[in-house]
Amino acid sequence: MPKGNYQLPSFKDAKIRTREAVKIEHTLFKLPEPTKNLGVGRKFYLRTYGCQANERDSETIVGILTAMGFTQTDQEEDADFILLNTCAIRKNAEDKVLGELGMLKKLKTNNPDLLFGLCGCMAQEEEIVQLLLKKYPQVDLIFGTHNIHRLPELLYQTMMSKERTVEVYSKEGEVIENLPVKRFGQHKAWVNIMYGCDKFCTYCIVPYTRGKERSRLMDDILVEIQELKDQGYKEVTLLGQNVNAYGKDLGLEAGFAHLLDEVAKIGIPRVRFTTSHPWDFSNDMIDVIAKHDNIMPAIHLPVQSGNSDMLKIMGRRYTSEEYKALYDRIIAKIPNCTFSTDIIVGFPNETEEQFQDTLDMVDYCKYDLAYTFIYSAREGTPAAKMVDNVPMDVKSERLQRLNEKIGLYSNMNNQKYLNKEVKVLVDGLSKRNDQVFSGYSEENKLINFTGKNIHEGDIVRVKIVDVKSWSLNGEAIEE
Repeated sequence: MPKGNYQLPSFKDAKIRTREAVKIEHTLFKLPEPTKNLGVGRKFYLRTYGCQANERDSETIVGILTAMGFTQTDQEEDADFILLNTCAIRKNAEDKVLGELGMLKKLKTNNPDLLFGLCGCMAQEEEIVQLLLKKYPQVDLIFGTHNIHRLPELLYQTMMSKERTVEVYSKEGEVIENLPVKRFGQHKAWVNIMYGCDKFCTYCIVPYTRGKERSRLMDDILVEIQELKDQGYKEVTLLGQNVNAYGKDLGLEAGFAHLLDEVAKIGIPRVRFTTSHPWDFSNDMIDVIAKHDNIMPAIHLPVQSGNSDMLKIMGRRYTSEEYKALYDRIIAKIPNCTFSTDIIVGFPNETEEQFQDTLDMVDYCKYDLAYTFIYSAREGTPAAKMVDNVPMDVKSERLQRLNEKIGLYSNMNNQKYLNKEVKVLVDGLSKRNDQVFSGYSEENKLINFTGKNIHEGDIVRVKIVDVKSWSLNGEAIEE
């Protein structure tokens, strides 16, 4: 093995769960003396893969590197330090990162002093780190999801020693407050309310890469959101691998419902949250969402499969009947609510009849949007030991049928908005047409619209004049 400093990941250690209280660190962040000006005159390039949790981690990484004196660049060729913040939820996400590492290798040939780093969920995988050590010598620094706060020391060590550094903690994790942050948006913000997951769905790698469920203190969350409101932010999204489990580790009764209620009272115009696990979705939560106009009526509720036997094998902790009953309760209290979901196709042993149950679930819930995936085995998870006995051509055909049905319901749901008025938080000009503005409605519908005197961050009344399957077109209503 090449020279370097190594603390390697361990799935065996990462899956341990104890009853010990989570350590919450409130110490004011300070750069170690040797790292304070390490980035002066140097540029960094950061690429982020995966979910909102990774995006939020990247905001902290940018905050730390900026505090060290680095300047961010959007051109890999100009960078002195290239960092990839990675996702491990599916194999194709990993393949994309490895391909990118291969393509970027030539940059190091031209600039031997260039540093490569890899962090995020891929760094928490034993198999991936071993692969990087053997076949990707261009990667100088590898660190995980639990030690982002250690980036200054790790980068200093790598630069000074000119040897590879690997530091990955495989543990339950802590809560580290007061880290610097550079928000990527000026009007929308992600706010972590908890980290990790204890559900251990048989296909999922997240409990191993993100650690155990650990909640931030409610006061810390509310202070952060009040600050965002004071800075003019119009929307916050509360983040967690399973937000509904918020507060369980702190012994809070109805923890997430109570937090959601308190967040809404701050008065920020829009509040969203993701991701919800159906098993933890309480009636108290439904009541709070229905009670506040500034909690957006759009819920992401992953179903994964419509068949109860499949759900049991997946370790999802609810039946298809229980999921439908939850859906019914939400619709009864929040009739204008829209729904998105996640669905896995071709899980080991899935029969045609069981897949049909998933199609039936889509018919029942009529989702506005669904993220659909062919099953991808994750090394180290229980499902990876199952025989993957559904042929790829069958998986692909099922995925096509599923997506066609999702598209039909998305279009059908969007038709309801024709000639109706919606409120849109403006993201800016459309990426495809600089004469058109783009943003999202309260129901989380993508709206492209025309209008005068429109500015990013405005909340605009828009009349819908044209409907598409995945977006709506409109005209701003002049005040």
